[in-house]
Amino acid sequence: MLPNKACPIILSHSHLPRILLFRHPLAGVQIVKGTIETGESAWQAALRELNEEAGIDCATVSADLGCWDADHLAQVWSFHLCDPRIALPEQWTYNTCDGGGLAFEFFWAPFDDLPYDQCHPVFCRALRFLTVTLDAAGYLQRC
Repeated sequence: MLPNKACPIILSHSHLPRILLFRHPLAGVQIVKGTIETGESAWQAALRELNEEAGIDCATVSADLGCWDADHLAQVWSFHLCDPRIALPEQWTYNTCDGGGLAFEFFWAPFDDLPYDQCHPVFCRALRFLTVTLDAAGYLQRC
């Protein structure tokens, strides 16, 4: 299964295990995701998308979390756990160049209270996949 989308995942354990999400002004709550360009590896695309959509330009990939068939528009998503290497705020807005300039509102969501009711169904399924994958790998253990 070859991926065509890359998804950088950032976790915070400052309180409970939390995942970085954002509110798209037109499409609800999402994780960062974008197309893998020709000649680009999935992890390179994940870091590029993190920069383009969140303004985080100093991250590194710390783990490959595998691929997932989104069962949506022939998309296969490649998930990469990323370390931002800087302290991130509790919330912030990043103005992207996408779609003529959109404001993405970033926030941390605890895994025991993910905003499924604010997500497109494909992002709900992705968050469920990530929860199972991260828990099985030991990433969701409380500090």
